[in-house]
Amino acid sequence: MLTRLRVSGFKNLVNVDVSFGPFTCIGGANGAGKSNLLDAIVFLSALADRPLLDAALSVRDQGARTGDIRGLFHHVGDHFDEEMSFEAEMIIPEHGTDDLGQQAKATATFVHYALSLRYKSDESARALGSLELVKEELSHITLGDAAGHLPFEPSRAWRRRFVKNERRTPKYISTEGAGADRLINVHQDGGSSGKPQRLRAANLPRTVLSAANSAESPTATLVRREMQSWRLLQLEPSSLREPDNFTSPVELASDGAHLPATLFHLAHGSNGHSADSAAIYADVANRLAQLIDDVRSVYVDRDEHRQLLTIYAGGRDGTSYPARALSDGTLRFLALTVLSIEPDPRGVICMEEPENGIHPERIPAMIQLLRDLTTDTEEQQSSVGGEHLRQVIINTHSPAVVMQVPEDSLVMAESIEINQAETSFKAVQLRCLKGTWRERAGAEPVAIGRLLAYLNPIATPQENDWSDSLPSVRYSRRARRVIDREDVNQYKIPFAEISE
Repeated sequence: MLTRLRVSGFKNLVNVDVSFGPFTCIGGANGAGKSNLLDAIVFLSALADRPLLDAALSVRDQGARTGDIRGLFHHVGDHFDEEMSFEAEMIIPEHGTDDLGQQAKATATFVHYALSLRYKSDESARALGSLELVKEELSHITLGDAAGHLPFEPSRAWRRRFVKNERRTPKYISTEGAGADRLINVHQDGGSSGKPQRLRAANLPRTVLSAANSAESPTATLVRREMQSWRLLQLEPSSLREPDNFTSPVELASDGAHLPATLFHLAHGSNGHSADSAAIYADVANRLAQLIDDVRSVYVDRDEHRQLLTIYAGGRDGTSYPARALSDGTLRFLALTVLSIEPDPRGVICMEEPENGIHPERIPAMIQLLRDLTTDTEEQQSSVGGEHLRQVIINTHSPAVVMQVPEDSLVMAESIEINQAETSFKAVQLRCLKGTWRERAGAEPVAIGRLLAYLNPIATPQENDWSDSLPSVRYSRRARRVIDREDVNQYKIPFAEISE
């Protein structure tokens, strides 16, 4: 679970510091930098799994578009920052496995990870450039400090259950020296003062964390596993409609592919003959029926002849329709519903504009479904069960979504002017609502006037008034907007009269 992220030098993120709870909604206008924050999370996830260059090229295909990974660095005109830095605080599972299936047990479950990367020209890489590791550090957060690092105020029982520490010395990974002699140290996980493994930073093709294994660095291995589970979910209707063959992966892909195989596996188990399949299908149908009135049944058809798995949804009249005949909104709801019944939920799910394809009346239900995917941090008893955590981070430019999310979960992204070293540039600033835990944690509150203007962005020009704010729209007696009708306009709050 990602609890805090600091980013600087990545795209338009300069000295950004944001805390996360189980559910976070980042609202704001297009182009403010909301997507860049999600990209930073996905980039960190990729760096925990792949070589530096591969991770850079995986971020929104940035390298493929520009031919130079320098595009990931913050820049003003043709001047690019030379370094980007990340600091992440996270809660990890106490137990897990490495790439070879070997068991690992963490000596601390609340950790701080810091990483700095520098751009390096590389003629051999077809002008793509490369990345050099400047700093990498991994340390634990003590039990005494844990409460102060969890500003979303979880219950004491929840904190006792998930925040543990047997570590005697603070560092798992550290950096020493400078320039060509810079070294990355990997310290013994048992906490002893034995000699660390020393690696020359300039020669490393990937982060030290990405190469961790359970035998030498069990805690770092579980940090890596946690970061690998951070993903950007971009549900594409075309992928959601596709049937699966019998050998398809049984985990929902980032674009929504393998939905039939995932649901079939959840319902029937690995052997395909679970006695609980009817109950699981009924659970999915019941949840979906709360969102889509006409849905009464959901199941996966197993075609033995063609070896295909196809999702069907049945309506009130008993007619069943395959996925290819379902609406985009129904398919997105179905995918999220399937995620909500996973027996061992984990990781960070990032979503952009989840309201796409959803009728405005269904937005509250969509938000509730997203919140149902997340970990409950208010439990009053330290219960047994799974030790993995899942959180959801979404971004949106829709006022309808922002109006419906819980106030503590909202972060507003604003583009601000920064003057630095005789240079002026635009960067994103993340602000919260006044009086929430985010303000108590040090975040700057958004001006109420800006928030109201965002929630009610509709200008109301008077007759023959050509508003400068809407130069492309012309109004006349014959072309009147719906909001300009007297029987509608009387209910509109005059936000334009409210001062910041």
